[in-house]
Amino acid sequence: MENMVTSLNSFLADLNVFYRKLQNYHWNVYGKDFFVVHAKLEEYYDEVNKQIDEIAEHILMLGSQPLGTMQDYLNRTCIVEAKNEKIALCNVFENLIKDFETLLKKVTEIKKEADEQKQYATSALMDEYISNYMKTLWMLSQSIEK
Repeated sequence: MENMVTSLNSFLADLNVFYRKLQNYHWNVYGKDFFVVHAKLEEYYDEVNKQIDEIAEHILMLGSQPLGTMQDYLNRTCIVEAKNEKIALCNVFENLIKDFETLLKKVTEIKKEADEQKQYATSALMDEYISNYMKTLWMLSQSIEK
């Protein structure tokens, strides 16, 4: 169980850094489809914010302590922070695809571990994220001009 909680806290760290990155992009994105992408980024960070709360509460339900400081998150995340600068739409999409792929890999690993430990509530929660991230990745890939 301890390894799974460590994995969940790592995922929580990724989500928190990703949330900040999405807000940064929301504020700094520019390009032809600004209005659409600006709104979509807000939709993404609102969803990630819900996931942050779900994961933290899930860790508590498992009898453990969720990470809670930015330093904790920065020490454990696999997500690279966004810079404080303007960013073009194409770069936003490319970076989001990488980040959602990272999140998908993480939740897939957590699901496998949860199944092995017969932690079915954790497994079911990861199923939701797997489906969500797969759909998001498909949609983002359709947005990139080829």
